[in-house]
Amino acid sequence: MQAGTAKVRRFNTWNSHRHVFEEMQRPGTPLYNIKAYLPVIESFGFSSQLRAATSGQAFPQCVFDHWDMMGSDPLEAGSQAAQLVLDIRKRKDLKEQMTPLSEFEDKL
Repeated sequence: MQAGTAKVRRFNTWNSHRHVFEEMQRPGTPLYNIKAYLPVIESFGFSSQLRAATSGQAFPQCVFDHWDMMGSDPLEAGSQAAQLVLDIRKRKDLKEQMTPLSEFEDKL
């Protein structure tokens, strides 16, 4: 993300939700470059949210960096992974219940 000094302070809540690993001012300018890890699921709508919060003066550029395993089981009700799967299924207009494996097996 690239933004001016005042805008970085205003959008400071961004730090609390994502892992910022580099924040530096570009020499000779009032601009800051901020690098952070953003989970893919949170990246949908991020650009518009960022621009709205900074009055269009921050510019995100998303680049894939790495995969990371979630620490919870998507089949365990109430877990973070299960909630993520449920949200994705709702967004894709699928049944909320995960389809049992038996429905995918050949029935000869």
